[in-house]
Amino acid sequence: MAAGSTIDALGQFELHPVLGSLGEALRFSQSPLFMLIAVTLVLAFLFIGMRPGAVVPGRLQAAAEICYDSVHKLAIDTMGEKGATFFPFIFALFFFILAGNYLGLLPFSFTFTSHIAVTLALALTVFVISILASLRFQGLGFFKHFMPAGAPVWLAPLLVPIEILSFLSRPVSLSIRLFANMVAGHVLLEVFAGFTIMLASFGFIGHVLAVAPIAINVALTALELLVGALQAYVFAILTCIYLREAIAH
Repeated sequence: MAAGSTIDALGQFELHPVLGSLGEALRFSQSPLFMLIAVTLVLAFLFIGMRPGAVVPGRLQAAAEICYDSVHKLAIDTMGEKGATFFPFIFALFFFILAGNYLGLLPFSFTFTSHIAVTLALALTVFVISILASLRFQGLGFFKHFMPAGAPVWLAPLLVPIEILSFLSRPVSLSIRLFANMVAGHVLLEVFAGFTIMLASFGFIGHVLAVAPIAINVALTALELLVGALQAYVFAILTCIYLREAIAH
């Protein structure tokens, strides 16, 4: 938000207690609040949408069915029928991230997916589940993947550490990709909104010039709608790929 002649583009990511004295006592910030709102909205959408159960669905039921079928197809096409066990997890993950990304575009809201602590927690959850699935389906054979098949044994001291580092980097790349995209988009929106306010203070000429940042912000909002869905999709499909590797052997 613009403050005087400056633009504080990072202030929007600061955490503050909400819900008054109760929030201060519990240290309850806007991040968990909007997580709860996101979960509530997704559950309400699915419950209300699927409640009619009509043969000829209405608009809301059709939208809910399309959402379900799309994520189900993504999960099964990527992991195969064997990965159907993980479909509820993929579904919940996709819509939690999507709702978080889109909620952040509303005025006076907060984008919890713009915090690395949140995205890292999600990525670590995926990482731990993929390891547990690997041990469940492959047993100790899981550790063979750290030595590429066909590689000379004498290269093991070099290849094994590289493969382990590559494996350990998965939650880092997964979390930073989502975090960085959300932060970058919201910083740009804040900067151009600040330009609009600053130009508007210069009278008639400023009002005319302010049209440009407004137009850019409209375009950025449309782009953020696309990026929000794309990042939720990327997070979900990478999770599917990691789990496919875990259950396949």
